[in-house]
Amino acid sequence: MYFGLLATVLVVGGLAVRALAGVVERRPAWFAVLLCLCLAPALARGLRRRRRPSAARLARRAGQALEGATATALDALDTPPPTPPEPVVPAPRRAPDAPAAAEDAAVTDSHEYDALSPEEFEEAIAALCVRDGCTQVQVVGGAGDLGADVLALTPEGRRLVVQCKRYRHHNGENGDVDSSDSSGNGGNKVGSQDLQRFGGTCFTVHEADVALVVTTSGFTAPAEEYAAQCGIVCVDREALLAWGEGTAPPPWTAGADGVDA
Repeated sequence: MYFGLLATVLVVGGLAVRALAGVVERRPAWFAVLLCLCLAPALARGLRRRRRPSAARLARRAGQALEGATATALDALDTPPPTPPEPVVPAPRRAPDAPAAAEDAAVTDSHEYDALSPEEFEEAIAALCVRDGCTQVQVVGGAGDLGADVLALTPEGRRLVVQCKRYRHHNGENGDVDSSDSSGNGGNKVGSQDLQRFGGTCFTVHEADVALVVTTSGFTAPAEEYAAQCGIVCVDREALLAWGEGTAPPPWTAGADGVDA
């Protein structure tokens, strides 16, 4: 009986599908209208079912957003106000070509100058120039420097050329010896030969507006006479210490009037 009923259903279903196919082939518009009428109730029920979960979902999302905003407000009330940043003090200006150590190389004690190497002494003089407002400060001392150890522009815009002579200081009389005495016997003064070599290049080669010779020692009388004739400013040990301590104006101010320091 079961198989008989199943066979009947299959036969009837096949006939119905065949008849429906014939109708679709002969009247496709009628079939489309009939299909829409059958599917419309099902679509309507589906839309009604979807709307209800959407409204519930929106309500749930709104509740979550309100909860998050409340938590954020409570955290903001509990958080102390930010501490204002401390004012930043700008670092001293330094020329791009000047060594980084030049800003910290300035010293004011005579014994500290004596302890510096010739290169460190040049950096210390460059640092004094930066401190007193010079710009484009460069330490250029070395082989082939043609007498210039420090180059700069004064605050007034004049070209400054400095030769540094770190000679060992001695309290007694010193001869006119043209040599650096970092490890030798006794002390040396800057002699006339030093000034003549520097005078031959500072104005013609380096185009100096102000030419300085700075030493940790002193100058011989012939050297001072030559410097006065050529307009070179001599900065001896005493003048150097006063410059470093800030008790005397920068030596290039004396050079503006052609007066030795």
